[in-house]
Amino acid sequence: MSTTVQDVMTALEEFAPFHTQLSFDNAGLLVGSPSAPVSRIGVALDATPATVEAASASGAQVLVSHHPVIFHPLHSLPTTSAVYKAAAAGLAVIAAHTNLDAAAGGVNDCLAERLGLGDVTPLALPESGDAPPMGRLGRLAQPLAAEDFAGFLAERLHTRVKYVPVNRPIQTVAVCGGAGEDLLLPALHAGADALVTAEVRHHNLLLAAEHSFMLVDAGHYETERVVVPPLCRRLAERLGLPVTPLFQPLPVRYR
Repeated sequence: MSTTVQDVMTALEEFAPFHTQLSFDNAGLLVGSPSAPVSRIGVALDATPATVEAASASGAQVLVSHHPVIFHPLHSLPTTSAVYKAAAAGLAVIAAHTNLDAAAGGVNDCLAERLGLGDVTPLALPESGDAPPMGRLGRLAQPLAAEDFAGFLAERLHTRVKYVPVNRPIQTVAVCGGAGEDLLLPALHAGADALVTAEVRHHNLLLAAEHSFMLVDAGHYETERVVVPPLCRRLAERLGLPVTPLFQPLPVRYR
């Protein structure tokens, strides 16, 4: 019996259940039919026109992306859009978003692993209710000065980091890939010396400075792309199919 798009959905459901996505999210099968046959899978952080074309060119019949290709209501469907290109190519698109952030072995566990954190435990917002914890809290094997920790992050994540400097060693570290600045106070109250996340706004940088807390903005793309290779391996092992990682560098420059 051939593998179908639904089988890929089931494989994702087994460790990142779609019902655990947050209320604002739009994870799931967003383009295509669950009964369509699949012989190759593409995995990307974003379902952009470029990654859709790359997935199709690789021979994939389904693209698993972290960020949903449809997030806000569509008011038009230009031929240049990722949704149109996927549908025209017969490429199914599945989003595993906040359910993958929170999953065991998902984005934040992968980020903690990339940073070499041990004794990793979940870290949640106090008002999260029944939602699974998004963040993680762990410890470095050895404490580092703030400047050295910033350099370590830049090396491990292949990025430039923006951070609030502190005059104390960093060892207990909270992480939340993507936009996780809301975990600032929970991380502080949990005894963290630093929070590594992205999309940090001005007022939270000031708040972190008031508390002598190292808040790090390491980039949305950079803190989440760490999940792509492990997700490829998991799907390949579970389904016995070739899985292609698709990376599209951010279209930005720094000066």
